[in-house]
Amino acid sequence: MELSVKLIDISTGDSPVVLITRKAAITHDLHTSDRVIIQYGEKSVIATVNTAGNGFLPDDHIGMFLETAFSLGVAESSKVTILPAPKPESIKVIRKKMEGEELNEQEMMLVVKDIVDRKLTQVELTYFVAACSMFPLTFKEIGTLTKSMADTGIKLHFDKPMVIDKHCIGGVPNNRTSMITVPIMASLGYTVPKTSSRAITSPAGTADTMEVLAEVEIPSERMMQIVNTVGACLVWGGSVNLAPADDRIIRIERPLSIDVPGLMLSSVMAKKYSVGSTHVVIDIPYGPGAKVTTIEKAEELRKNFQTIGKLLGMHMLVITTDGSQPIGNGIGPLLEAYDVLSVLKNDAGAPQDLREKSVMIAGLLLEFIGHCPKGKGAAIAEGQIKNGAALKKFNEIIDAQGRKQLPALARHKQDILASQSGLVTGIDNITITKIARIAGAPISKNAGLLIYAKVGNKVVRGEKIFTIYADDPGKLTNAVAYIREVANPYRIV
Repeated sequence: MELSVKLIDISTGDSPVVLITRKAAITHDLHTSDRVIIQYGEKSVIATVNTAGNGFLPDDHIGMFLETAFSLGVAESSKVTILPAPKPESIKVIRKKMEGEELNEQEMMLVVKDIVDRKLTQVELTYFVAACSMFPLTFKEIGTLTKSMADTGIKLHFDKPMVIDKHCIGGVPNNRTSMITVPIMASLGYTVPKTSSRAITSPAGTADTMEVLAEVEIPSERMMQIVNTVGACLVWGGSVNLAPADDRIIRIERPLSIDVPGLMLSSVMAKKYSVGSTHVVIDIPYGPGAKVTTIEKAEELRKNFQTIGKLLGMHMLVITTDGSQPIGNGIGPLLEAYDVLSVLKNDAGAPQDLREKSVMIAGLLLEFIGHCPKGKGAAIAEGQIKNGAALKKFNEIIDAQGRKQLPALARHKQDILASQSGLVTGIDNITITKIARIAGAPISKNAGLLIYAKVGNKVVRGEKIFTIYADDPGKLTNAVAYIREVANPYRIV
């Protein structure tokens, strides 16, 4: 059948959705949630049907939401052809995983290809994510999923004998070590094509923080040029089309606020595999409130990363670090960018925990790749900060990606005071994260928290322990109310 397009200025998320009247649905034997193939010229897309009451639009029209219209390049009143679309074969594979069975290489590729081609609805993809959570992926499945993710996207190749990469599994506010480690390594002549994620449940991801300083949505061709010119980059992985299935899986995990271990391993390693990484360092923070709560779980994950890396032919340096409290002083994109710049500028007031951890990681990496003897790496990494080489390289990366003017800090703020005198014995990562997000981070780049007291510090009743910044007075009020009525992140004894 042929219908005229009525554009609807509403975003439906990642899945293409169209709207027809109930009368038209009955006429053409279509039902809510049915799939249809929509053809416009040489372009086609598979979309999900929703139905509306008669009178919302004419029976010979199809309501087209933003994602679908953009995919087809249609305009108002364009004529499109609608055909029924059968359910993809990957549905059977997802059902198999839901029953606890192991998927082979061909089955995993079928699911991943249908994710990339948008043949699966959000509900069907959610079932796949849930099945991988209920019945954990085997190492073989993780390996085939990782390769399938990489093979269905762009794969980069740098004509270098060694390509270095770094990743932190997250869960600790700030912890922006990549933005310091990458320029340190690049300043020593190494190739570091760093792709990073945006925040899922945190106040900022590395891409969110880097975006305060420079463009991060960069296509793969330009990313290659930047890395070949200055030796490194810090870009958002979603813009490069590396392992695109991963980005769609993340969109399912985000509202559920979950990280499925097998999917997380594949997510990380697919991006590294796609950029041709030969040597990779993985940071696994652990502690109360972190994604990984105990050293035992961290060690298990460390071994898992090493196993998957071996399957993919990568050299893996996997370290476990203290994740029991936030790193640095700022929480939120702009405030975290301030911390990074202060470290690279060798400022006396820079957060020492962020500096020390970044130097430690860079030092271990230098030893791992054979740049220097064991025990000498940290001094070399520290030297690149002190002599200004790391800052110079960071500025080169920023300029190559497209420098931005720093925004002003959010103008609404509230100091939070210590409720009693004593020793800070704990800062809850989860609560800190929640407060920063209520204040507007990471959507509002200039919102977040500035922390003054860390674990081990003595405080006096009424002393300022952190400040909340928000660009909206209502968000500030909600953040303060959360502390007073739900949870205070500080434990003082």
